[in-house]
Amino acid sequence: MPDRKSPLAPLGNETFRRIWLASLASNFGGLIQAVGAAWMMASISTSANMVALVQASTSLPIMLFSVASGALADNFDRRRLMLTAQCFMLVVSILLTLVAWQGMITPWLLLTFTFLIGCGIALHNPAWQASVGDLVPREDLPSAVSLNSMGFNITRSVGPAIGGIIVAAGGAAMAFAVNAVSYFALIFALFRWRPPAYDRTLPREDFGRAVRAGLRYVFMSPNIGKVLLRSFAFGLSTSSILSLLPLIARDLVAGGPLTFGILLGCFGLGAVGGALMNTRIREHLSVEAITRLAFASFAVSAVVAAVSSLSAVTGLFLLLAGASWVLALSLFNTTVQLSTPRWVVARALSLYQTATFGGIAAGSWIWGATAEAHGAQTALLASAATMVVGAAIGLRYALPELGSLDLAPLNRFSEPVLPLDLKPRSGPIVILIDYEIDEADIPAFLTAMTERRRIRIRDGAGQWALMRDLENPTVWTETYQVPTWVEYVRHNRRRTQADAENSERLRKLHRGPDAPHVHRMIERQTIIPGDYERYKQPVDLP
Repeated sequence: MPDRKSPLAPLGNETFRRIWLASLASNFGGLIQAVGAAWMMASISTSANMVALVQASTSLPIMLFSVASGALADNFDRRRLMLTAQCFMLVVSILLTLVAWQGMITPWLLLTFTFLIGCGIALHNPAWQASVGDLVPREDLPSAVSLNSMGFNITRSVGPAIGGIIVAAGGAAMAFAVNAVSYFALIFALFRWRPPAYDRTLPREDFGRAVRAGLRYVFMSPNIGKVLLRSFAFGLSTSSILSLLPLIARDLVAGGPLTFGILLGCFGLGAVGGALMNTRIREHLSVEAITRLAFASFAVSAVVAAVSSLSAVTGLFLLLAGASWVLALSLFNTTVQLSTPRWVVARALSLYQTATFGGIAAGSWIWGATAEAHGAQTALLASAATMVVGAAIGLRYALPELGSLDLAPLNRFSEPVLPLDLKPRSGPIVILIDYEIDEADIPAFLTAMTERRRIRIRDGAGQWALMRDLENPTVWTETYQVPTWVEYVRHNRRRTQADAENSERLRKLHRGPDAPHVHRMIERQTIIPGDYERYKQPVDLP
């Protein structure tokens, strides 16, 4: 058996280590800010729903804007995007501090500021998470993802308690000020980072097309679809504990802001333990088994939080909830990264974030409204029931094992030399590929073509069809269309090593003397004969 790699191995990468350490400081400030915001809302509003909406207001923009952020991260300099996000959150945090210091804060104004901070997180996260896969080797990626989660939860284990002390001693405005200062470490680390420059051989996708390409890839990839479903269910059901924790501290265990900070710290400490155990647990359990265990453990924690009146007992089971939280979310994140090629990884991660934080935002509202109408205890028990349902979904939609696909670029495509003087935006381009198939091989051919259709559409083809020659029934023609020549080149360069199996299967089924014949054609409109000379110019149709 090969030696087990240390879960801390990615810290050997200097750039990853520097940004990771700076993120600790930023996360520390963010958690102090979260304690201040949650406790301030509990102080200025008597509505349980408004308290729960503090978490929802941070999660909602991640759900709304992550897809757009992912498209930006796949097409622009990720370092600059992260710097922009951090500077934006710094300005918002300074304004929040000033407004709170002047005593001008209201419930809806507080939600507005936390929403804007969530917008900055939505811009930052896809760029950073996609960058992790470029910084560390593929075999270290699960550990790097776990380290990111562990870093956040190291600060969560002590930050909320310190945040509670700061709020108790200096008020929420002081907590907001500490958060504003915490951004400087990460901004400095990002300024020092000099990622390698990549030569672009193709022009950037325009924004709308990049967003559509990301959506299309994810929804045509069954493995990623399963992760999105389970991550939404996890966020929806498990958000009850974090969103209602101020009420658990205040009402169910009769504590104050320090109690709230300590309970949140217990959750974070459990998450650190879960991150450290992640590698060992993955050696003994499948991804699906760990996911079900996380749902079930969280359900037990929610039940105990609902019925316990002792902060020590509640804190003990929050350790279990924290470990379950980081185990599940780090597995979801890693599965998406290892199921996605690099050209679209930020967009896939952004959709994962949309699903997860969409579930958290929806769950925070649902459990807050339930607590408003029936009490926090009822809301926690109801959420525990939905966690059991989330575990049961795995009976139908089990998650794939990590690294089951080789998504390295295939790199077999060479742009053909054409007699026509095409420009990158020339099009539409129509492709026809002729196969000769024996009658006995038709069922296998149609099965392979079903997979081929998914691959083609996933990688950007449109109007895909399979046709059979009526006069020569052994001839089958695959046809599809792309809008421009550059999109045709991009489509072919997106092919991965995992897709090669389908291509090889089709080549073996083809019975012609040569390889399947490819016709590359450009769509043209009919013209008046006298205008022919004008249409002999280089092809540049929209």
